[in-house]
Amino acid sequence: MATRAVLAELTAVFEQRSGCTVAVESVGGVDAFLRVQGGEAFDFVVLASDAIDRLVAARAVAGDSKVDLACSGVAVAVRVGALRPQIGTEDALKQAVLAARSIGYSTGPSGVALARLFERWGIAGQVAGRVVEAKPGVPVGSLVARGEVELGFQQLSELIHLEGIVVLGPMPDAIPIITTFSGGVCVGSTNSPAARGLLDFVARAEFNAVKRRHGMAPARANEEHGT
Repeated sequence: MATRAVLAELTAVFEQRSGCTVAVESVGGVDAFLRVQGGEAFDFVVLASDAIDRLVAARAVAGDSKVDLACSGVAVAVRVGALRPQIGTEDALKQAVLAARSIGYSTGPSGVALARLFERWGIAGQVAGRVVEAKPGVPVGSLVARGEVELGFQQLSELIHLEGIVVLGPMPDAIPIITTFSGGVCVGSTNSPAARGLLDFVARAEFNAVKRRHGMAPARANEEHGT
């Protein structure tokens, strides 16, 4: 879901330049992983880098097809009109979490990282009853906007396009949560060359500004080498 907006824009450009038709289905990462692993017919998949690695190991994605596409950071949001806690330092964010009546995060890599952070802080048990884990495909920001969650954590790319919320900012510099999203060609693809071409296209440095506009950053390797 974090890559939905940027993929929608860049696949449209790819269609214009290549003449190929691209249909992208955006679902929660866990769902996407299981569907590809289960052999459902797709040409390519975009997921967190480690999930692509697991699909390669499961022989569901071609091992030589992985392409890093973008990096995405977790941000924090509250409902419009709500009090805006300080989150600029690790301690300030910890205090904001402890003070929140409810805390929302996703089932994806950002949620896993946050759960580990709460454990490291020693507050996992203290906040367990206040954690709301958004269902796959449901933006945490939508729960914040409806008042179901007081303090929401999710990829910035998923928060910035939602109404009814205020993005307080990214995670503090001392504890960033960054996910690299990668693409891979599914082993059952019936049009592998076009799928590889699309992934290479999305990774191009000429689209770095597009990724930043959607709250993401270029994949580090692509940014460094200008690919």
